[in-house]
Amino acid sequence: MSQISLPPALHNAPTLIILLACYAVLGCILLAASVVAAGVIVPGHDWVADTISDLGAGRYEFIADSGLYAFSAALVAIAVAAAHVHLGGRGWSFGIVAFALMGLIVFLVGARNEYGDSDNEGVVIHIYLVYALGVLMAVAPWVMAGAAGQMGQGYTRMLRAIAVLWTLTAPVFFFLPTGIDGLYERGLGLLAIVAVCTLAHLFLRYGRALR
Repeated sequence: MSQISLPPALHNAPTLIILLACYAVLGCILLAASVVAAGVIVPGHDWVADTISDLGAGRYEFIADSGLYAFSAALVAIAVAAAHVHLGGRGWSFGIVAFALMGLIVFLVGARNEYGDSDNEGVVIHIYLVYALGVLMAVAPWVMAGAAGQMGQGYTRMLRAIAVLWTLTAPVFFFLPTGIDGLYERGLGLLAIVAVCTLAHLFLRYGRALR
């Protein structure tokens, strides 16, 4: 049997890595901008009591949904960059799959428009998507933190801090009164954005170093 001839390595294609990192940050910015814009445009929206999900239902749902789709793509961009720049270990490999799954979950949350509003038509999966997203966001930064330390111990500390904070604070959301859960949810969203931007910064530095 003849031996397979492999093409020469592209030395991790720094331009691709940089572009993926830049888009990941852009996706986070677009999500934040869509939430702010929808909050201003949607009549009677309460920034403290009403959740982001409330913005994703009704006449102006396309504004918040667009932000969710942009953030979904940002999560996938992190997964692709992490696969391209594999820093080693099973934890890093799990993180790649976790971020890809989180991208899919966020997309489904926006596309299905269920938002846990007692909809009983067909199969309602919103709450299960939320649970899955919560678990993955808690685990992924933690298991990737060790390998990320190769680019600087600050990444290890930051990712582990995010994982711990998320694990401690995310479950609280389900027990909050509806009068304040909107503000709390925005805080969790900000924490998720910090996780994405931390890894994006790592990949941006990696890509620039290759150049």
